[in-house]
Amino acid sequence: METLSLPLLFDAHLDLAMNAMEWNRDLRLPLEQVRRREQHLKDHPDRGNGIVTFPEMRQGNMGLCVATQIARNVDRFSRLLGWASPQQAWAQTQGQLAWYRAMEEAGELKAITHRAALEQHLLDWATESSAPRPIGYILSLEGADSILSPAHLEKAYAAGLRAVGLTHYGPGRCGHGTDDSGPLTPLGRQLLKEMERLGIILDATHLCDESFRDALDHFSGPVWASHSNCRALANWNRQFSDAQILELISRGAVIGVAVDAIMLVHGWRHLKSKPSDFNLTLQHLADHIDHICQLAGNCLHVGIGSDADGAFGTEQMPLDLQSIADLQRLGPLLTARGYSAADIKGLFHGNFLNFLRRCWP
Repeated sequence: METLSLPLLFDAHLDLAMNAMEWNRDLRLPLEQVRRREQHLKDHPDRGNGIVTFPEMRQGNMGLCVATQIARNVDRFSRLLGWASPQQAWAQTQGQLAWYRAMEEAGELKAITHRAALEQHLLDWATESSAPRPIGYILSLEGADSILSPAHLEKAYAAGLRAVGLTHYGPGRCGHGTDDSGPLTPLGRQLLKEMERLGIILDATHLCDESFRDALDHFSGPVWASHSNCRALANWNRQFSDAQILELISRGAVIGVAVDAIMLVHGWRHLKSKPSDFNLTLQHLADHIDHICQLAGNCLHVGIGSDADGAFGTEQMPLDLQSIADLQRLGPLLTARGYSAADIKGLFHGNFLNFLRRCWP
């Protein structure tokens, strides 16, 4: 595959460090080797089913992504996985940061923290090279339980953090997330003020409806949704209602659509359903893209935030998505629906890049 002949892919949500540090995946290896190393492991349902490695990202011309740190803090009675104290969660994110730095030293990744670096990286990625080029990454924090104080947020910003989602699943130190209800906490409000001062992007993904309302009412900085789909097509509070999508559009947000099956169709039963039960394909992802575009009246507010290998694999993805490179298959599917080449360029990368250009002076 001639990658430079493919449109550039920007993925707004990949849990690269989680896969490396908690799933113990060496993302420098070919995908088949990563899968073979896991063929006898049973600690996670997605063992042997991952689709993300650096070679596969390059194969699909994915030259840029938003890469996460993630470490939830949970109380002793919670059934959610997480760390027993915020300090442990902070330490976990610092270990993940050390892995990103190691991948930079190895020439696999390149941190993108400001507009000049973004533009230079795009030029470099578009240049023919006989050697593998480093993949650009923008550092994001999924769930802010690990941020001990506003001073720690400033420290994280200095280390490259550029986007923050205040919540993840359930109750958190900053607010309430998926499958929960309630407003932001006092710490969440404090962090919003500091995010606005520093210019950190608010990621609206995983905010429950009440915390979503609270966050948008108290934050006037840049907002995106890195990996969220449409509640109208997959009826679960993890997705956005049409009213929420319209509000995000009014704020100039871009919404990254995700490949998780439970976020694509009505009626998916976690750990019970199979993609074949729904004949699940990338056409379903195109449905969510189209729904957002119809609400917006244009193609400017949607992109890709796959969440691929976000603690699930091909057992919970479209049947025609066996590698992250297969996201390129979306192009012909959207063309068949009447989307222009310019529309697809925006959906694949342009909308998120223009968002960053607006909020990074």
